[in-house]
Amino acid sequence: MATGKINVSVENIFPLIKKFLYSDHEIFLRELVSNATDATLKLKHLTGIGEANVEYGFPIIEVKIDKEAKKLHIIDQGLGMTADEVEKYINQVAFSGAEEFLEKYKDGAKDAGIIGHFGLGFYSAFMVAEKVEIITKSFKDEPAAHWTCDGSPEFTLVPHDKTERGTEIILHIAEDAVEFLEEHRIGELLRKYNKFMPIPIKFGTRKEALPKPEDAGDDYQTEYMEVDHIINNPEPAWTKQPTDLEDEDYQKFYRELYPMQFEDPLFHIHLNVDYPFNLTGILYFPKMSQEVQMQKDKIQLYQNQVFVTDNVEGIVPEFLGMLRGVIDSPDIPLNVSRSYLQADGNVKKISNYITRKVADKLKALFNENREDFEQKWNDIKIVLEYGMLTEPKFYEKAGDFVLYPTVDGTYFTLAELKEAIQDVQTDKNGKLVVLYASNKEQQHSYIDIAKEKGYQVVLLDSPIVSHLIQKLEADNEKLTFVRVDADHIDKLIEKEDTTPSKLSDEEREQLKGIVENHVPKTNYTVQVEAMESTTVPFMITQPEFMRRMKEMSQTGGGGMMGFGNFPEMYNLVINSNAELASKLIQADAETQEALVKQALDLAKIAQGLLKGEELTAFVKRSFELIQ
Repeated sequence: MATGKINVSVENIFPLIKKFLYSDHEIFLRELVSNATDATLKLKHLTGIGEANVEYGFPIIEVKIDKEAKKLHIIDQGLGMTADEVEKYINQVAFSGAEEFLEKYKDGAKDAGIIGHFGLGFYSAFMVAEKVEIITKSFKDEPAAHWTCDGSPEFTLVPHDKTERGTEIILHIAEDAVEFLEEHRIGELLRKYNKFMPIPIKFGTRKEALPKPEDAGDDYQTEYMEVDHIINNPEPAWTKQPTDLEDEDYQKFYRELYPMQFEDPLFHIHLNVDYPFNLTGILYFPKMSQEVQMQKDKIQLYQNQVFVTDNVEGIVPEFLGMLRGVIDSPDIPLNVSRSYLQADGNVKKISNYITRKVADKLKALFNENREDFEQKWNDIKIVLEYGMLTEPKFYEKAGDFVLYPTVDGTYFTLAELKEAIQDVQTDKNGKLVVLYASNKEQQHSYIDIAKEKGYQVVLLDSPIVSHLIQKLEADNEKLTFVRVDADHIDKLIEKEDTTPSKLSDEEREQLKGIVENHVPKTNYTVQVEAMESTTVPFMITQPEFMRRMKEMSQTGGGGMMGFGNFPEMYNLVINSNAELASKLIQADAETQEALVKQALDLAKIAQGLLKGEELTAFVKRSFELIQ
């Protein structure tokens, strides 16, 4: 029997490991299962190149709980270790790593993510165990070894009679960690971190029904046999070639990732790159609501099939945070702090690659089946519009597939839209005016007026539209976006020919004064305009600039001088050619007040502004008029 002292200058490193190594004690299981996986894959490699003269077979990793004895076993059939290797890798290498780690990360260790880099994965066991044993038999023809350590620098190393190749690690669980003797807790951790590990992981057994014999009678009772309960899927979809997968396989994998999701995703993007870095994965577009939901925990990040985090900020471009799926890369430096991760050049390249790949896939989907793409547009547009605002590389490519639907359901790209409206919607200054609505129902009367003029009205109803059109205007000379209710139609797209006014200048001033007497000046600016006599007599509009600034401040950014708290200001446009205009000039004061009140309420209804008490009073008044 050999006993010894681990060569380490820190007298008792274990309390330090427990205190500093990980903020989350549950990580120990991930580390130990990862080590077992590495040992198995290394053996596969050595047998593959003829350097290990043994049968690889079909190895598994087993995780076993012995609740009575307060022990947790992790058993692999990998390459194992000789006594000399235990001495070298467990007693020397890992501990020099421990010292280096503590020196380097004493102050910020909680932020250090994966520490496997320092060869410390094994020592995470001491966060939950008061004693750890290693029983290991190398694939080389040498006796097995048995290492024991109770969390002090002393260890024992003796021969063992184990005959099967591989390593068994036995954790004697400490009093403050007994949760790790509960089956549901260990099962939960294996599913969380090791669900897609490349080696099958056995955790207990389950009953499987045997097939019913052909000659079975009516009274046959199903027979069961006990089989290994394999908790993981060692060959998840993202590890396969896209050519080997059908749509159905992608849908099935989506349900494996998100068992609580009942809606199928709209489409997927399979990432597969091996130069200049390694990256595989599958991203899914789920159905989107109108809100910009940054679901930061929907994409899972793996490193060689080991789950690392669902906080993929900095690796995945922000706008794709609304997607779901998996990214796996051995090249992401996950053993360092997040601030370092975000500054890492490789990570930026990965982020740019993902952006480019998503844009290329969207373009391909658009080109292959435009009709299908148009049908899905409303469910994906929020992601794409957000991408245009936040990722310049995505914006560059977006013109090929980002759509601008009209209120009648015709879909244009920006280039197609410009061409479609050029002849009719260019104003007297040569500016191309895109009319848009943000709510088809609320702005119905304004849309109607625009359509009567032969204008196209685009429906832009995302919450970030004001930011997006600001950007499009900046990048497209002589192009302007105006909401249909921003002014009366002749002012929205000013042409040379103006409608003559039936009223003299004096009468127009008089009309303006009458209306101003009866509407609140804090909310309305009164304008008298000559329009077609068939156009409504009173129209409420909201100036594009004011409204846009207010909207931008409400959705973050662009809110100059606190526009968010600005009172709602509207223009009240009076049609001087409408019959009501002449009527108001000739009426007595009492009639003027009643007519202005009624006309203003009708204009408010057209804008969806008449609510509550005012609406009740209007309805009552209207009934009185017809009785």
